[in-house]
Amino acid sequence: MKEKSKLKAFASFYKPYKGLFALDMICAILIAAIDVAFPVVTKYVLDRMIPSNNYKMFIMMMVIILCTFILRAIMTYIITSYGHYMGVKIETDMRSTLFEHLQTLPFSFFDKTRTGRLMSRVLSDLFEISELAHHGPEDLVISFFTFLGAIGFMFAMEWRLAIVVCATIPLMILNVFRGRKRFMAASREVKQETASINADLESSISGVRVAKAFSNEEHEIERFDTGNEHYIKAKKNYYKAMGMFSMGMDFFTALPNLIVIGVGGIMVMRNGLDLSVLIAYTLYVNAFTSPIKRISQFVEQFSAGMSGFERYLELMNVESDIIDSPDAITLTDVKGHIEYRDVVFSYDDDNVTVLNNINLDVKPGTTLAVVGPSGSGKTTLCHLLPRFYDTTAGNILVDGHNIKDVTLSSLRMNIGIVQQDVFLFANTIMENIRYGRLDATDEEIIEAAKNAGVHDDIMKMQKGYDTYVGERGMMLSGGQKQRISIARIFLKNPPILILDEATSSLDTYTEQLIQSAFDRLSKNRTTFVIAHRLSTIVNADDIVLLTNEGIKEQGTHEELLAENGEYAKLYQLQFGDQ
Repeated sequence: MKEKSKLKAFASFYKPYKGLFALDMICAILIAAIDVAFPVVTKYVLDRMIPSNNYKMFIMMMVIILCTFILRAIMTYIITSYGHYMGVKIETDMRSTLFEHLQTLPFSFFDKTRTGRLMSRVLSDLFEISELAHHGPEDLVISFFTFLGAIGFMFAMEWRLAIVVCATIPLMILNVFRGRKRFMAASREVKQETASINADLESSISGVRVAKAFSNEEHEIERFDTGNEHYIKAKKNYYKAMGMFSMGMDFFTALPNLIVIGVGGIMVMRNGLDLSVLIAYTLYVNAFTSPIKRISQFVEQFSAGMSGFERYLELMNVESDIIDSPDAITLTDVKGHIEYRDVVFSYDDDNVTVLNNINLDVKPGTTLAVVGPSGSGKTTLCHLLPRFYDTTAGNILVDGHNIKDVTLSSLRMNIGIVQQDVFLFANTIMENIRYGRLDATDEEIIEAAKNAGVHDDIMKMQKGYDTYVGERGMMLSGGQKQRISIARIFLKNPPILILDEATSSLDTYTEQLIQSAFDRLSKNRTTFVIAHRLSTIVNADDIVLLTNEGIKEQGTHEELLAENGEYAKLYQLQFGDQ
């Protein structure tokens, strides 16, 4: 994106806060006016009041200057307090917009993007953007008016001296532009390394139990230290760029003072300049160099903030290919008749076809079991139904409606999913079940837990339904987590159900408990069951054996055994002579 377009996009976030922005700018202009006026007043006092011994006017002028300084202090408070508040509001607006955008992105995006990198963009990058949003405009305004005012008064007092001082401006501008280019490159590198550290940290903390189980703590430390070293290197390059820039700015902002003292001193000694003018000029040189110093700070903030904003825009420009069509309808009164018509699917940038020529007709209220070897596409087949991914070819219909012609919200509201890897939020049991339907009452939640067969377990806990489950539900057993996820689906009460290998990692006793809950849950619902343990799907209305070539066998349990094909071999492997 071009620089102008980026700045226009950045400026759009100020619109809701026009009043705060205007107040900030007015205060900045008044501060600049006070800073510019002070040397003039000083010259007037030196030229007129002190030589005439006018005590009354002198004291009155001192009081006026004091009041002006108090006013300046108040405006500095407004800029610091309300200006930062505006910056934070812009930061949170951006964060909310980015988070809302992330919610619209498909599974395929999250398959390829590490969580830590996303967190870095949502958190640390946006903080630097807020600093730029606050300090950037005010620094530019104060610098602009102070600089113009100082130059104007300097030319008015002694134009020859002003020309000599202004000769340093091109050198300062050159240093600013060169420094900004280095800053942007270095800041971008720092942000990339920060994102890498966040990603590694998130991965290491999430996998800490695995690391301990394999006694690989030292390996994790070394891996993290490697990332830290890359970060140090990036920071070193950033600080080198900052050092070169600061060195140049310090030299070029000190040079005008030397010029004024050197040239002005000679002019005073030759009686070509009044001493009061030289003193006022010295003050104006400080007013002249102060904006340059502000600009140098602005360049640093701009580099960090805009490199963060570039990364923000990169993420915002990622578009979901799974969206509602313009004329999408709301899916209502769902019976659960599901059809797969010539469905083909392959993942992005992958020429390997995962599903090929899939045709299914699942009647309302029936159970379809999907079995087959690992990697045959069983989970993918079910993930196409709620449009977590879109088909490469072919169509999927629910009650005769192509799922691409209905709203995503209404489609997914009518589908419940129970997975093998249960995710629970770091909250109470009550709130985790309530996630199935956010407006549910406590009584409805308890009823759902009873239906899922987990109520008795919950009541044995010290805090009952207010028990905190820990990160990802780690404080609960696998069976308890699974039944809580089932309770969520009971609460949601969808007409279509997907059970994705939901009992494969559980012991036999817990599996029987959960299977009983599934039997209750599946009643009168169209149900897809993915299973490795064939004992759990012998009563399914229809069973399909899925391979890399597509659906190889289909029928009831008895029909498939009678065919003595691949399904019968799988069953024989699991149960032998039984």
